[in-house]
Amino acid sequence: MSEDSSAYRAYRKWVTEPLCAKPVVSVVIPAYNEEWRILPTIGAIATHMSARSEPWELIVSDDGSTDTTVALVEDLRFANLTLVVAEKNTGKGDAVRRGMLAARGEVVLFADADQSTPIEQFDRLYSLIDEGFDVVVGSRAAKGAAVSGKSLTRRVLSKSLRVVVSRGFGVTVSDTQCGFKLFTADAASTLFTMQIVDGFSFDLEILYLANKVGYRAAEVPVEWIDAPGSTVEAAKVSMQFLRDLIRIRRYDLSGRYTRPDSSLARAATSTPNDKETCP
Repeated sequence: MSEDSSAYRAYRKWVTEPLCAKPVVSVVIPAYNEEWRILPTIGAIATHMSARSEPWELIVSDDGSTDTTVALVEDLRFANLTLVVAEKNTGKGDAVRRGMLAARGEVVLFADADQSTPIEQFDRLYSLIDEGFDVVVGSRAAKGAAVSGKSLTRRVLSKSLRVVVSRGFGVTVSDTQCGFKLFTADAASTLFTMQIVDGFSFDLEILYLANKVGYRAAEVPVEWIDAPGSTVEAAKVSMQFLRDLIRIRRYDLSGRYTRPDSSLARAATSTPNDKETCP
């Protein structure tokens, strides 16, 4: 059997047959008005992850889309794809939180719907989990990263924000905002239960909390391409980011970040899918 036919058989099995066991990997895609690219993204992720020959699940966490994103995902009817839908748009941070807390895998990845970081980069991050890290961050700033299409404005703003974060927050990860991060199940349930920020700055909050709790974090250089049609406005998002820096510090000083019992957190967010679906 050729490698291509083996990969296709694995993909078809994932699409049509519900898992008999708990997934090893969960992949979460936050989505808001992604009708033009959600299907190619799902296809790319499903093809690569299925070929890895480990039980895995895909969760699309919609953030109140007003286009056909939800209908397109529903129409797929893939056996191991779960759609989590919000009643209204509340922010990327909230969408990621809902998806991460619905995940059942031993490790949980969230990846942006635009696939700026290709899913093939997952293997780079996954290898560090075996080395004892709890959080592994895809990075556009680490040595060895390959970045294409990033505008001068975004490069300047990113560099400036990194300085603020490293000096003012003690977060050693140089690229907090890349939408490609991997967590152990314990870290995911704990950190995303503690999370408060719903906007784009949730990444920083999660890494700040990881440092506060004592989780081991690593940074891995990845390939990144500024995807056409991105809805991110660099200057606007950067100003919100700076405001959120102050909010996060205030939340911490006021004692709003309390570490939950991780087992209770997982139980509270479990779904009927946690039960095996095969005899």
